[in-house]
Amino acid sequence: MSSLDHENNTISLQELSKEPLLAVPSHYIQLDQESPCSSPSHLMPAIPIVDMESMTLGQAKDFELQKLHSSCKEWGVFQVVNHGVSSSVVEKLKYEIEEFYKLPLEEKMRYKLRPGDVEGYGQTIANLTDQKIDWADREAMEAYFKETQKLAMVLFKLIGQALEIDKREMEDMFEDGLQLVRMNYYPPCPQPELVVGLRPHSDASGLSILLQVNGVEGLQVKKNGVWIPVNILPNAFVLHIGDVMEIFSNGIYKSIVHRATVNSVKERISIGMFFNPKLEVEIGPATSLINEKNPPQYKRMPMEQYVKYFFARKLQSKTIIDQMRIKGEQPNTE
Repeated sequence: MSSLDHENNTISLQELSKEPLLAVPSHYIQLDQESPCSSPSHLMPAIPIVDMESMTLGQAKDFELQKLHSSCKEWGVFQVVNHGVSSSVVEKLKYEIEEFYKLPLEEKMRYKLRPGDVEGYGQTIANLTDQKIDWADREAMEAYFKETQKLAMVLFKLIGQALEIDKREMEDMFEDGLQLVRMNYYPPCPQPELVVGLRPHSDASGLSILLQVNGVEGLQVKKNGVWIPVNILPNAFVLHIGDVMEIFSNGIYKSIVHRATVNSVKERISIGMFFNPKLEVEIGPATSLINEKNPPQYKRMPMEQYVKYFFARKLQSKTIIDQMRIKGEQPNTE
């Protein structure tokens, strides 16, 4: 029931949810969804937590770097604490986003997504390379964008160290790359077990940074065939390894399949920032990882073609990885 999946559904769904509903309209029902893990919360595995301060400034740098490496390799998702992004910047953005969704429909329609555009109310993804987001406080968005971009670049550098990828190759791939943003609004639903907020998928990006805007949880990740709810820590970001990073690491790291569920009582709002290579590069396994013992597991493709493929596909599972994997090769797990 993501309000940002389709333009027409987006606008009607938020307005529809303002009226009391006893049942979900039939075109939103999806009965083929797998149930989450039913174990008590204290028995469920928790996604790893990475402390950026300890990794960059502390005495246990090597330990924390190894923890980052194992989190990317074994999970493909982790929470980041002490990340250095200003709390005032985060809180201001949260406030502006929540205020936007409280606007009357007529006001929000002023920012409706137009045919051929990638920005506006009803969007799926907005391109921040040439950003024109007018419908939230532009200063709040730009400040948040700059700080999360700085965090992403630090993480790319650390990931390069953990993978022992040549520093120049890492910079050439991700420095000044394509950044995208997605805002999700999930209204309360009277029968949440019958719908899905955002269908299972992996992100096409290198890294994704997720911020839970209003404290209502709903993110779930799939590990070893089981859906695990993510309990997001206060003042933390959730980091996803995306398909580009799985390809670039030659399968050492795994992009995480995740989905969003909805709440029966409260709305849920989140914002995702997606950090990618520049359009001019060719994506594929890092050359510094390839040798006779470790042949490439994935094909190469111009980033521009990869982006076109992404926008043309349905949001579903790991379709890009499935297309890019060299047939007959098994992902590298070393």
